[in-house]
Amino acid sequence: MTTATVGTLLRTWRERRGISQLELAGRADSSSRHISFVETGRSRPSEEMVLRLAEHLDVPVRDRNALLVAAGYAPRYAHTPLDAPAMEVLRESLERLMTAYDPYPALVVDATYDVVAANRAVMMLLDGMPEHLLTPPLNVMRITLHPDGLARRIHNLREWRGHLLEQMERQIALARSPALRELYEEVAAYPVADRPGDTEARESVPYIALPLRVEHDGEILSFVSSISTFNTPMDVTVAELAIETLLPADAATAKYLRSTGS
Repeated sequence: MTTATVGTLLRTWRERRGISQLELAGRADSSSRHISFVETGRSRPSEEMVLRLAEHLDVPVRDRNALLVAAGYAPRYAHTPLDAPAMEVLRESLERLMTAYDPYPALVVDATYDVVAANRAVMMLLDGMPEHLLTPPLNVMRITLHPDGLARRIHNLREWRGHLLEQMERQIALARSPALRELYEEVAAYPVADRPGDTEARESVPYIALPLRVEHDGEILSFVSSISTFNTPMDVTVAELAIETLLPADAATAKYLRSTGS
């Protein structure tokens, strides 16, 4: 087995980002000659330079550690399990956030879309889901796109499915994750059942973004999704968490959720 050098890894990330050596050198306050020497192994970059290049190449935190190790340095970023005592404050803060957002759905997922926290409104939307999809770890992509899951209740499934798959493709391009690629191939292969469209409903509401239109107890609820991540994380686990909130896309949805939460 051949271990990739730091130069090889940096070149891979640079090419993936579509950036020339000259452009990267300008961003990192270096020279294209030095970048070339680093990539070919003729020069060993300092720890500071590795981190600076990684920053300008938008390398995920997990892979910044790999770059440092390949260059002969110790990993900079911890990888603390979410259930560790050191994460207690973070866990409590996320739980408070989930509770505060109720009656609107909110959840926290990790790098492969496994749910690490969710509020009551999310669990309400999952009423009636088969047990095999609710067995921990609950996976958002799997339960949304599986034909036995939410897919059978989503009225604009093809549009929403396309949005989710594109989102996963962007993440796979950003972070080389075999687990994420495996999940993508699984959910992309799920059959998509045709159902009557709801063109009239979509045209009657001036949505600000592509809505998720999902049925619950005979009511069609419309949501727009917002995703937040942590700024400048110093831990791999924290860097890979994403907080997704579902905002009511119309007055009827907001009213329905408030009535179920009262």
